[in-house]
Amino acid sequence: MTRKGKAQPGRAPASPLRILRYSLWAVVAMVLVVVAFYAYDQHRVGTGGIGGPFTLVDQKGETVTQAALDGHPSAVFFGYTFCPDVCPTTLLAATNWLKALGPDGNKLKVYFVTVDPERDTQAQMAAYLGAFDPRIVGLTGSRPAIDAMLKEYRVYSKKVGDGPDYSMDHTAAVYLLDSKGRFTGTVDYQEKDEDALAKLKRLVAG
Repeated sequence: MTRKGKAQPGRAPASPLRILRYSLWAVVAMVLVVVAFYAYDQHRVGTGGIGGPFTLVDQKGETVTQAALDGHPSAVFFGYTFCPDVCPTTLLAATNWLKALGPDGNKLKVYFVTVDPERDTQAQMAAYLGAFDPRIVGLTGSRPAIDAMLKEYRVYSKKVGDGPDYSMDHTAAVYLLDSKGRFTGTVDYQEKDEDALAKLKRLVAG
């Protein structure tokens, strides 16, 4: 029981200096969170979060990761070797772009990533790409590995039909990445050659 008239012991009210110090610490913590989020966002490849880590295999059996996109501009196309029209048309266009760029064509890496790894084995990719410019790199892998890259690049892909003759709906644009692997834009399917080349020349020059 407390005697009347005797003051109770208690915690002294926080001083204005201490309140200011706590407020500054809170601001610093918030700034650090924002900086960390910005750094993470920049780590993701490109604009709008397009791009990200992947681990696949090329037509020669070599492992290819996101690190392969550093140090040179890239054009990345997603498709499949059993595609009746869009894919061969685009790969032929890419072959012509590399030729039209002349010596600068060696600065551009072109990647053809399958959306159909069940049929597009390493051997199948090698045989199929033999009809196009040898500088074009084909990428395949397990279904989970392919799906992970499709998600990172926001690529639409859907199996259509049953049986061995099924087809694949998929994004038809060519993704353009700068020398740091950042997404800069696209070349649309059957875009005029002069427009596509203008984009590629800017990409290579940058």
